Amino acid sequence: MMNSLAQNAQVPGEALLPPDEARGAASLHDEVLARLRDYLVEGNLAEGGRIPERELCALFGISRTPLREALKVLAAEGLVELLPNRGARVRELSAKDLAELFDVMGGLEALAGRLACEVITDAEVAEIEQLHYEMYGSYLRRDMHGYFQINQRIHQRIVDAARNGALNATYGAMTSRLRRARFAANTSRTRDRWSEAMREHEAILDALRRRAGPELGEILFQHLRNKHRAALDAKETAGG
Repeated sequence: MMNSLAQNAQVPGEALLPPDEARGAASLHDEVLARLRDYLVEGNLAEGGRIPERELCALFGISRTPLREALKVLAAEGLVELLPNRGARVRELSAKDLAELFDVMGGLEALAGRLACEVITDAEVAEIEQLHYEMYGSYLRRDMHGYFQINQRIHQRIVDAARNGALNATYGAMTSRLRRARFAANTSRTRDRWSEAMREHEAILDALRRRAGPELGEILFQHLRNKHRAALDAKETAGG
């Protein structure tokens, strides 16, 4: 009897939802989170700008509760800043922030590339190669959203292939903070960064196929350096 009661006891604050409703709530949360993240990453609101909850609720067809839950997650990721009793705003990164974050990210990706070349399997290389061709298709269609989504998956696959949990966790935290700047880099008008990035990805894939670790590490580090410069160009163009 005691065990039965313990198993059925409600955790304080936990909603007693039927399994189907619980799955539905989780699905809604994930969908809102993904849509809001993409909306902010793709520059629909200016850096430092207030997040208009009412307008976003209307845009996404949701109430404020799931929106605010998503904002909490994005605040933890470093994409937004919660303001006590005043809503939230898009987190702004200074030129110094960008320089420091891109250098650290470049170092992490360079290390991941070197480690991955030591242990990556043919199947993993084939998967990355397929993603590369899908990304190139998005580039030819000028589909920036699709291109960026696949691009991020490629970089994550290389990190995964390094088989280093500490590296992967650190990379995940950094990725969240830089995702918006990495997207903006491809929109730089002072240089054709998008085409440049595609050429760099060709070199990344070639070095990965050959398991050329030191070479891949250098390519990835320079890739992030180039992306940093383009992100600064985009920031200046936007008046940030």
